[in-house]
Amino acid sequence: PDHVSAYALIVEEGTQLARRIRRGEVPMTDDDVHADRYLIAEEMLSRAGFSWYEVSNWATSEAGRCLHNELYWRGADWWGAGPGAHSHVGGVRWWNVKHPGAYAAALAEGKSPGAGREVLSVEDRRVERILLELRLLDGVPLDLLRQEGLAAARRALSDGLLRPEPFAEGRAALTLRGRLLADAVVRDLVD
Repeated sequence: PDHVSAYALIVEEGTQLARRIRRGEVPMTDDDVHADRYLIAEEMLSRAGFSWYEVSNWATSEAGRCLHNELYWRGADWWGAGPGAHSHVGGVRWWNVKHPGAYAAALAEGKSPGAGREVLSVEDRRVERILLELRLLDGVPLDLLRQEGLAAARRALSDGLLRPEPFAEGRAALTLRGRLLADAVVRDLVD
């Protein structure tokens, strides 16, 4: 393969797994275990000739990158089809019903399988750009940050969470340690 996606498990409410965890039949996932496994994946994939280009994605070349997913991460327009699919066009996001039976029934009745929609404000779009673009190798432009977020970016740089070279060029881009703490870095930068 020329591409690997290695996302951490997210336990979604309403699933069989969530119910089993709640009943104590299966242990909840552990953040430290996730971090250890991420570091193992990074080491093994790097040795095999893969380079990360998004926090959870590695490719052997630029041509091997998932262009479809890059549309999400860069805030482009995209249209999803199928149960649970999400779409985004011109700052409007909508999503379909999750259950395949409900999706099929809506189509069979000639109805839209849409479950909801939202219009993103300018601020929503700014926050999403920071959230999603920071996950990318080239990071997010520093000029998207407000004064508090820029101060947080400087702290993240001194804490080894952001790479110095992109920062000097006006971008906040994560280090390996920063990738492990990406959600916390994002929370600080969106202020």
